[in-house]
Amino acid sequence: MNTSELFDGYGPVAGFDEMFEGTEVRPGYRQVHTSFEKMGADEVRLRADSLASSYLEQGVTFGVEGEERPFPLDIVPRLIEAQDWDHVERGVRQRVLALEAFLADAYGPGELFADRVVPRNTVVTSPHYHRVVAGLEPANGVRVHVAGVDLIRDGHGDFRVLEDNVRVPSGVSYVMTNRRALSAALPEVFADHRIRPVSQYSQHLLSALRKAAPAGVSDPTVVVLTPGVYNSAYFEHTLLARTMGVELVEGRDLVCRSGRVMMRTTQGLEPVHVIYRRIDDDFLDPVQFRSDSTLGVPGIINAARAGHVTIANAVGNGVADDKLLYSYVPDLIRYYLSEEPILRNVDTWRLGEADQREEVLDRLDELVLKPVDGSGGKGIVIGPAASPDELAELRGKILADPRAWIAQPVISLSTNPTLVEDGIRPRHVDLRPFAVHDGDDVFVLPGGLTRVALPEGELIVNSSRGGGSKDTWVLARASDPDDEGDMAPTASPVAGVAQSAGPAFDSQGPDLHVQEQEQQQQQTVSTGSLSTGSLSTGSLSTGSRGGLSTGSRSDAC
Repeated sequence: MNTSELFDGYGPVAGFDEMFEGTEVRPGYRQVHTSFEKMGADEVRLRADSLASSYLEQGVTFGVEGEERPFPLDIVPRLIEAQDWDHVERGVRQRVLALEAFLADAYGPGELFADRVVPRNTVVTSPHYHRVVAGLEPANGVRVHVAGVDLIRDGHGDFRVLEDNVRVPSGVSYVMTNRRALSAALPEVFADHRIRPVSQYSQHLLSALRKAAPAGVSDPTVVVLTPGVYNSAYFEHTLLARTMGVELVEGRDLVCRSGRVMMRTTQGLEPVHVIYRRIDDDFLDPVQFRSDSTLGVPGIINAARAGHVTIANAVGNGVADDKLLYSYVPDLIRYYLSEEPILRNVDTWRLGEADQREEVLDRLDELVLKPVDGSGGKGIVIGPAASPDELAELRGKILADPRAWIAQPVISLSTNPTLVEDGIRPRHVDLRPFAVHDGDDVFVLPGGLTRVALPEGELIVNSSRGGGSKDTWVLARASDPDDEGDMAPTASPVAGVAQSAGPAFDSQGPDLHVQEQEQQQQQTVSTGSLSTGSLSTGSLSTGSRGGLSTGSRSDAC
């Protein structure tokens, strides 16, 4: 292959391409384009193969229906210019603050219902609205400690919000490991650009968690609560615990005593003040939710209500992830912040409203239909690609439960150059920026997780549909101060722990995530040797509290 073959057949591209405008390379991508042309196809593929091998050796994989697969990281970075990132950053910050205000209101005074901003029924009929936490005030008023906001660029190149993730958003470990891997694979390309770093994420998260400690606690103990090694996001849990320097614990490592959460250690019980939980609400407390859960901590909700522990993200946040509530977020921004939305939603039909439902039923073959509680691309029906039988089945589902569906127009996601079998070709991408709210400010990590649909023409970017990822480079301005080097640490292999549990690549919604949680429960029940506290010892983190101790579960608070 000669060098020109890398980009042969790339265009023209329908819609917005991030590298090319017509046949011309956009200014921000000129150096990347030139560098890849100079390397040539053979060298680029050699580096891509080395990149894939290094990820496989590190156990950076993702889970699909219980099967762990090698994680595809594309060799071509995605670039976002400084002015474009400024717009994204302001929009994500605005959205997080609006959702924070909404959750405080929905679980508190309910003024938005009295003012008819959102119908009460829209909120209380969500499966993720939990009355048990109504009136529970967080220590510093923060419920959304971490948010992941999924964005696309439309045919004009404008960023639009696709969905919000404020329960247990996953994927930030890919952002950190992608940066480390690609900076090693393309050192000369990396050195040619001033790229904003991502390695500071863990310290921002730790600072936000410490600020969320209960009143009167000056030196809080923070832990990461994981379902265990069989959860598809376990790699991420270990990485965050290590880089924050806190303990990684399972439910069996914690116990409630007198309204307080204690951690079993080799030195006895020690208090826990902040729990960054990576367990869904339904499994978090068997006293309040699923009574058969072996993953959570009995009585943890009572301890939170007593003000002795902070749970991050807050229980009940899932109501803000509901795709029906998504359609009201622009109104929430206007209502709570008195601002116009910086990032626009995708146009959305609410099928619970008769007039909108009638219009959508007449246009099923033109629109995209989404279950309001879906995740990972599951349940989505793209009308133009659906068969008559599929559309007839969809019509029946909508009529049976209209509230369970929304409709949106087909939007052509922007494309980004991606290495595939035929060379570098345009593939559709989205972006999930991650935000950390500490009560004083919202920090938005520069870049975020870019997901890419590797099959040609595919619009669904989720890993379960054959998607991969890219390292996202936010370019710094010449006037910006120099940042420290960006070599984000990765989780080291731990003896006796399966390292093939990569971070969950899809939105942590109910269907996929509950299946993952149930798989973990089954393994816990049937494989006791793999579910003991020894998997949550200090060897997985850099905490200084002493090793964890196993033991039987005690009574709830």
